[in-house]
Amino acid sequence: MQIATWNVNSVRQRTEHLLRYLRDKAPDVLCLQELKCVDEAFPHAEVEALGYNVAVQGQKGFNGVAILAKAPIEVTRGLPGDPSDEHARYIEALVPDGAGIVRVASIYLPNGNPPQTDKYAYKLAWMDRLIAHARSLLPLEEPLVLAGDYNVIESARDCYDPADWIGDALYLPDTKARFHALLNLGLTDALRATTDAAGLYTFWDYQAGAWQKNKGICIDHVLLSPQAADRLVKVSIDKELRGEDKPSDHVPVRIELASAA
Repeated sequence: MQIATWNVNSVRQRTEHLLRYLRDKAPDVLCLQELKCVDEAFPHAEVEALGYNVAVQGQKGFNGVAILAKAPIEVTRGLPGDPSDEHARYIEALVPDGAGIVRVASIYLPNGNPPQTDKYAYKLAWMDRLIAHARSLLPLEEPLVLAGDYNVIESARDCYDPADWIGDALYLPDTKARFHALLNLGLTDALRATTDAAGLYTFWDYQAGAWQKNKGICIDHVLLSPQAADRLVKVSIDKELRGEDKPSDHVPVRIELASAA
């Protein structure tokens, strides 16, 4: 089973990019973030024509997450813990896998900048809710995949120049501490289970030639429960998409899980 995650940064502007990716890589599941559209504006027909079932939690103008899957899926929308939170940032699906299932979530974690504002408090509170939800899911002992744009630079190896990120909400100690708390529940970072290499980026800003100079950061992560980590075969960063015409500033991260025993 191939599962990918991609912050598409406006699905309406990048529908052709999305359709090409589905045709070229054909992931069994694709988690999308930053749709920037309501549910009705998502290109349902075009994606379904390629053989995908579509589940969307959209929002006008910003946010928005989706899960596309070749198999029929059972969907839950929204991160538990705060009924007043109307941001479209979390969607979860049960995906059939042979005789069993894989539970997959598409996550668009808040950016949190500037950190001296309520935006950072919201980011940390959202991370606390994610930790609590993951803690509630792990006892199910299912293959669990928490994939998405975490807006977290986990360590110095995940950015071109760490000095540029001192004081940024993506790299502050409290941000990294909560990300580590999530991992410490027993989750595995798929990329880091396969390599310790630095310079493996998933985002390059549109400004100042960041892509051309490879001044990137790694903020798109795929976290796995023990049952999913045991089946991890490989991880790919589909970096070539950043070089396309009018690309997203993020690229997909794609994992392969071995067939269930």
